[in-house]
Amino acid sequence: MYKHILVPIAADHPETTKKTLDIAKKLLAPEGVLTLFTVLEPIPAYVAQHLPEGQLEHNMQAVLKDLEADLTEIPGGQAKLSTGHPAREIEHFAAEHDVDCIVMASHRPGLQDYFLGSTAARVVRHAKCSVHVLR
Repeated sequence: MYKHILVPIAADHPETTKKTLDIAKKLLAPEGVLTLFTVLEPIPAYVAQHLPEGQLEHNMQAVLKDLEADLTEIPGGQAKLSTGHPAREIEHFAAEHDVDCIVMASHRPGLQDYFLGSTAARVVRHAKCSVHVLR
């Protein structure tokens, strides 16, 4: 059983959230902490300049609200949001917050990343803790 599980949730793949959370809850120690984590990739400046004022903040709040809704059945769960490169942010968060297991879904890969999706593959290779990948 793990004391702190990080569950990265891809905002563009909500269909994997329930299955991933079910597995994470089974691996969580009775007094453990489960953190849902979404990383939003930065919007290039040439695109951001055409967005309405406050749109980025609005998007971040909407994603955080969705994460918190997924936590309704998880006592003591927490929702976190970051911006940047997804794999690097996941690795950094896990290292900085004493995460002992990452449970994440992987998309159906193409030939270039046949066994795992690119984010999952990088996290598996570089994370300093256990990583469970669901497909």
